[in-house]
Amino acid sequence: MARIILNPELSLGTIDKNIFGQFSEHLGHCIYEGIFVGENSPIPNTHGIRNDVIEALKRIRVPVLRWPGGCFADEYHWEDGIGPREKRKRMVNNNWGGVVEDNSFGTHEFLKLCELIGCEPYICGNVGSGTVRELAEWIEYVNSPSDSSVAQKRWENGRREPWQVKYWGVGNENWGGGGSMRAEYYADVYRRYATYCRNFADKPIYRIACGAGSGDYHWTEVLMREASRMFEGLSLHHYTIPTGDWGKKGSATAFGLDEYYATLARTREMETLLRGHSAIMDRYDPEKKKGLMVDEWGIWTDVEPGTNPGFLYQQNTMRDALLAAVNFDIFAAHCDRVRMANIAQMVNVLQAMILTRGEKMLLTPTYHVFDLYKAHQDAKQLHTTVLCDAVGSESWKTPQLSASASEKESKITLTLSNLSADAPVKVQIEGLAVSFARGRILSGAYNQYNDFEGEQLAVKDFDGLTIKDSRLQIDLPPCCVAAVEIERG
Repeated sequence: MARIILNPELSLGTIDKNIFGQFSEHLGHCIYEGIFVGENSPIPNTHGIRNDVIEALKRIRVPVLRWPGGCFADEYHWEDGIGPREKRKRMVNNNWGGVVEDNSFGTHEFLKLCELIGCEPYICGNVGSGTVRELAEWIEYVNSPSDSSVAQKRWENGRREPWQVKYWGVGNENWGGGGSMRAEYYADVYRRYATYCRNFADKPIYRIACGAGSGDYHWTEVLMREASRMFEGLSLHHYTIPTGDWGKKGSATAFGLDEYYATLARTREMETLLRGHSAIMDRYDPEKKKGLMVDEWGIWTDVEPGTNPGFLYQQNTMRDALLAAVNFDIFAAHCDRVRMANIAQMVNVLQAMILTRGEKMLLTPTYHVFDLYKAHQDAKQLHTTVLCDAVGSESWKTPQLSASASEKESKITLTLSNLSADAPVKVQIEGLAVSFARGRILSGAYNQYNDFEGEQLAVKDFDGLTIKDSRLQIDLPPCCVAAVEIERG
C-alpha cells in the first residue's frame, strides 16, 4: 500500500492562482478559428470570440493569459493591430507557417477576450525587432488615464477607460528567436527597456524579464546579478520531448509503454530545473520577492499527420493529462518561488485545452486536469510526502504516485495521480483525521484521447474513497488523475 502524509502545519505559502495560467500565440489555429472567428461567423460568438470557448475557459477559472507570443511577439508591432480592421497591416508570420497575418485580432480583441473569460492579461512586448518607444507607448496606450496623444488614440478606437494591465513581458526567448542575444547583452537591453516601462495612475506594473531556456543557469545568474533590481519576475521555458530528440519528438498518440514512461520520467526534469534556477535566485533574492514565471511549458510532439508543420497541431491523450498533473505538483512544491506558469498552448496548438474544427469544439484530457486542480488556486499549500513504489519499463522508471494538497476555507483539496498504465494502487492518507471526503476522477487508457466523433474522457464522480476510524483510504485505478475534497475529523 502506498502512503501520502499530509502535514497541515508545514506550508511554503500560497499556491498562486497564476500557476494555472494559459498561453495564446498567433500560431496555427490558436487565435484564428480557435478563439476568434469574427462577428459575421455563423459560429455563435461575442465580439467575434467563440462562445463555446469562452464558456469552457470560464469553467476552469483561467487566471491569466499570455499573448501575443511566443516567437511571434518579437515580430509583432502593436499599432498594426488597432483601429479599423480593414485598414490594419497584413504581415507574413515568418515564425509559424509563413501565412499572412491580417492583424484582425489585436490589443482590443485580446483584452476583450480576457474580460469575457474573467482573467488577467499578460502582454509580451517586442524586444527582438521592436523599439523602446514602441513598448513604452503600448503600455501608455493600454494603461494611461491621461489625455495624451497616445491615450487619445485609444479613445478613437472605442475605449475611454484604461485597462490597467499588470503583467508585461520584456521580450521572449531573446537568447534564440528573440534576437540571438548573449545573457550579458540582453541584461543591458532589458535594463534600457525596463527604464521606460512606466506605471500609470499609481498602479505598478509587474515586469517580467526573459529568462532561461531549460538548464541555462548562466543566463539566470547574469540576469539576477545585472538586472534583478529592475524586474519583478523572471521567466523560464521548458518543454517535455517524449523521445528527448527535437528532430523526431515522437507521435502524440501512436506510442508504446516505453515511450509513455519515458515521457513521464523526462517531465520530472522540471523539478531539477526549478531547484537549480531557484538556488541562483535565492542568492540574490533571499526574501523571494522575485517570481519565477514558467510561462511556456508542456509536452511537444510531432504534428498530426497531414497538418501544416508550422501550425504545431497535436492530439492530447491521458499521457498528457498525467504530465500536466505531475508538473502542477512540482509547481505547488515550489510555490514560494514559482508565481506563474502558462501552458503552451490554450487552443489547437501543442498541449491544448481545447481543439476546434469548424463549429465543433472538444475538451482534451489536459483541460480536465485544470478543472480538477482549480481548487488549489490561491489556497494554502500543505506539505505533502508521497511514499510509493516505482513503475515503468525496463528503460524508464517513475514513482507510481504524484500528489499535492492545499487548504482553503477549512477544506483540504488533495490531487493525486496514478502513473501506472495498468496497475491500480491503494493509498493510505496520513497526518490528519478525516470526517468526510468526496472526489472526482479522470481515467482511461494511457494513449486514449477525445476526438470530434465523441468525448470518452471526462471527469466523473469518484467512489474509491473509504473512511475508517477517521483514516482515509483511496483506491486509484490505473492511469488516472483525481481530486479529493477532505473535511477534518
